[in-house]
Amino acid sequence: MDVREACFNFYWKTQKIVAPSLKYSQAIYEDVLLEHAKNIGKWLDLGCGRQLLPPWRLDQERSLVSRTNLLVGLDYDHHSLKNHRTINNLIRGDISCLPFPTESFDLVTSNMVFEHLRDPENQLKEVFRILKPGGSLVLHTPNSFGYGRVLAKLAPKSLKAKLIWFLEARKEEDVFPTYYRINTEKTIRDLAQRVGFNVGRLRLIVSSAELAMIPLLVIFELMIIRLLMTRFARRFRTNIIAVLEKPNE
Repeated sequence: MDVREACFNFYWKTQKIVAPSLKYSQAIYEDVLLEHAKNIGKWLDLGCGRQLLPPWRLDQERSLVSRTNLLVGLDYDHHSLKNHRTINNLIRGDISCLPFPTESFDLVTSNMVFEHLRDPENQLKEVFRILKPGGSLVLHTPNSFGYGRVLAKLAPKSLKAKLIWFLEARKEEDVFPTYYRINTEKTIRDLAQRVGFNVGRLRLIVSSAELAMIPLLVIFELMIIRLLMTRFARRFRTNIIAVLEKPNE
């Protein structure tokens, strides 16, 4: 057993004691995707990267992809597109100017992408344009008020890439600039209203601990997460999942 595996084993055992009902935010996002991808016609995944779901959910991802008549993945990073594992229809493009006709898609999804948007109002307008009336945008993004965002701001820039590799095993080439300009409940609601979306659902959720590789600190982090699971601390939860709906004309 290597060090990383031992740390994660300790983490899972500790989580069962401190926060037994905690669920990984990507698992919650997957559940929402399953709800919205039933018998869907045309689906666009924005910032598709290399995958729709976490690496260990390949079989479930293949099943999800098979549900739609047409699934298109769009990303600006060419290297990610070349290595995508399930989507066949891949396009290199910018969310600011989507290369699709008006009212092209029934569903648009975006997993950990909106924190990277430089001009979210205009980019949201583009998503609204290419959605069919009655279509939905499902997005999963970090909450600006979450402790992960606060810790990231405090970390020296020179160490960020190394910390991300140590904590998440994510390579430097997969780390992109973040702006957090549409990453609070209020901002999402305000921009959605200005663009013309209805907010079908907006959930502030917690996710698995980020410090699993540091056993002593992860105990403290799990205690914080347990507090965040209370209604009192809702505003400071780590992640947001929102469903924005384009009204039927």
